[in-house]
Order: sequence, then structure tokens, then C-alpha cells
Amino acid sequence: MGQEIEKKFLVKGDFKNEAFKATRITQGYLSSVPERTVRVRVKGEKGFITVKGIGNTSGASRFEWEKEIPVDEVKSLLELAEPGVIDKTRFLVKNTDGKHTWEVDEFYGDNEGLTVAEIELTNENDTFDKPAWLGEEVTGDAKYYNSMLMKNPYKNWK
Repeated sequence: MGQEIEKKFLVKGDFKNEAFKATRITQGYLSSVPERTVRVRVKGEKGFITVKGIGNTSGASRFEWEKEIPVDEVKSLLELAEPGVIDKTRFLVKNTDGKHTWEVDEFYGDNEGLTVAEIELTNENDTFDKPAWLGEEVTGDAKYYNSMLMKNPYKNWK
């Protein structure tokens, strides 16, 4: 069990030519309350269950526990999930500092048109280079949490 520390940004430019890996992800939530989100997902050919706690005041750090489970179990659990499914492709992009990797999520379905980049850090004061395609920082803005995108998708924001 560990602590997740990350910063989240909107994406405003082309990043795909820098990506070294792309993986399709489908996920649903068994619980989406902020104090304890419980997510199940199929990521490529693997299944996972993840529990996340509430974020700290900056929104950059929170408890996270994840375990790989069989894909058929994820599919069974998705039948119990709250309404709404997150469908996205995650692109991995090496940061120019050589220490970090960007996870860039391009959303589909009800969240089509939204692209968000996250970078995991060792601590909240960790420094990193910001690529030209990076936009506004949205760390801690709950509407960009996947569990909230399921309830109030991007298509409803306009």
C-alpha cells in the first residue's frame, strides 16, 4: 500500500509523436465517494482493482492500493458498478528530464474531446520539465477525476 503523488494538466497540443506506448483502458467504479473510490479496470490484457483515498489539501497526494485480478473477474465486477464507464487510451511519454513519464489519457464516449496528462512524483516539491503540449494545471480539481467524469462527463460541461 502506498501514497500516490501526482500533478494533472490539460493537454493543448500534439503529444502522440512522442509516445512510446499506448494502451486502451475501460473502467468502472464500485464506489465513487471521495473518501474511498473503488475502481475495476481492464488495461490492455490485464485486470486490476484499485482503492483510492481522499486527497490532501493540494489534491496532489492520496492513498492508493492496486492489485492485479483476472480480466473475467473485472468483467463480472463491472456488472455491479455504478452507472457510467470510462473509456480511454493511455499514452506513455518520457519527460525530457529522464526521471519521469507522462501518462496522457485521451477519452472517448461521453468524455470525447478531453485529454489529460498526469505525472507521478516522488514528493510534492519534485521538479519536472513541462512539454510544449502541456496546458493548464488541474491538480486537485475534482471534476477531472475519472470517478467524477463518470457522473458528469465532459460532454455536459459545454
